[in-house]
Amino acid sequence: MRKERDAFGEMEIDDNIYYGLQTARAGRYFAVSEARVHPELIRAIALIKKVAALANVKLGALDPVIGEAIVRAAEDVINGRLDDQFIVCALQGGAGTSTNSNVNEVIANRALEILGLPKGSYDRIHPNAHVNLPQSTNDVYPTAIRLAALQLLEELSDRIADLQEALQVKEREFAHILKLGRTQLQDAVPISLGQEFGAYAQAIARDRWRLYKAGERLRQVSLGGTAVGTGINAPLKYIHLVNEKLRLEFPFGLARNENLVDGIQNMDVFVEVSGLLKAAAVNLAKISHDLRLLSSGPRGGLGEIKLPNLQAGSTIMPGKVNPVIPELMNQVSIKVISNDLAITLAAESGQLELNAFAPTIAHCLLESMKIMIRAVDIFVKHCISGITAVEENCAGHLEKSTVLATVLTAYLGYDVCSRLALQSLETGISIRQLVIEQGLMSKEELDRILTVDRLTRPT
Repeated sequence: MRKERDAFGEMEIDDNIYYGLQTARAGRYFAVSEARVHPELIRAIALIKKVAALANVKLGALDPVIGEAIVRAAEDVINGRLDDQFIVCALQGGAGTSTNSNVNEVIANRALEILGLPKGSYDRIHPNAHVNLPQSTNDVYPTAIRLAALQLLEELSDRIADLQEALQVKEREFAHILKLGRTQLQDAVPISLGQEFGAYAQAIARDRWRLYKAGERLRQVSLGGTAVGTGINAPLKYIHLVNEKLRLEFPFGLARNENLVDGIQNMDVFVEVSGLLKAAAVNLAKISHDLRLLSSGPRGGLGEIKLPNLQAGSTIMPGKVNPVIPELMNQVSIKVISNDLAITLAAESGQLELNAFAPTIAHCLLESMKIMIRAVDIFVKHCISGITAVEENCAGHLEKSTVLATVLTAYLGYDVCSRLALQSLETGISIRQLVIEQGLMSKEELDRILTVDRLTRPT
């Protein structure tokens, strides 16, 4: 065991542990949930520590030996080698200070170990004086949220693109299948099954574009602004150099915020990005609802499409299979929409020069991105790609409905078609059969009119 002390007292820390007493205290005081700070955020903070050390060494503010050890330790964190050392709950007081301290302490103690020195030898490498030089949680934390969000946004955009392409495949595959279109769950007019999937693909295409553009909002960082954006304790040369090094190390383009105070004080950019995630969640939920409805049955529902059978759907009803992947997608969408509200409330709760509730924003935003990435991937692979059409049900529902009366209004007139619709409802005889029986049109004339091209495209 080693003893660490500060102005608030002394604490014993296991020698095998890389974090220090600030983290240990935070682990005790903020133990409200099993949810830990997202690894993407930890690694983004570690990247900032790395580039800060490189900048400080170049400017002569940090001993090169210490700087090199910090860089190597930061790289260990970035590569996930010390993931078990980040123990602070995702929800925490202090605007993210405990998370920043956790990273500072782990890097400091790993750097000491690299130099062959005992952990806790903070007179040689100090978490604040060296690893955190010259930074504040207030400029590091919001910058790190942006870095983590940009990386996850790239991955999410790729998954959304996969979904769009999978839906477009089904659009082409089902283009020839005429079916009953419904509005307000009532029979409306004919539509092709391909058109339904094409509309889904178009909605997802908008999400793809919106998420791509959202990245622009995240690229402005306020690193070097220190506590409130005035740059106090950070030399101007450092501010320029650390941002330059961050741009070189980070795979996406970054720019220094022209107003560092704004970048530290205001969280509206995360609300905007979250709002776009919510919009995507709404589309994903609507598509999932439709798939569940269209596949309902297999005998007592619509049964116009068939989803892949993945698992037994009941412990009591043999043979029952449920639409589990659309159900998963619906629940993920509910979570993303809920997170958006939490982000909104946390962002508007900021006061004066700092938002103390940034940990909630970070946790909810990164969680939304991560679960959407995984869910959309599953949605494509285990649902959309395996959907098949039940063509006989599509044709049967259309034939039994009275919607052909609407189609034939242009040929037979409104009054005649109204009479045909009522007769069909009363007798159960199809509109097609009534038209032929009453000599209003021949079968050949009807066949020329009632085609996919004539019924689903403007003339």
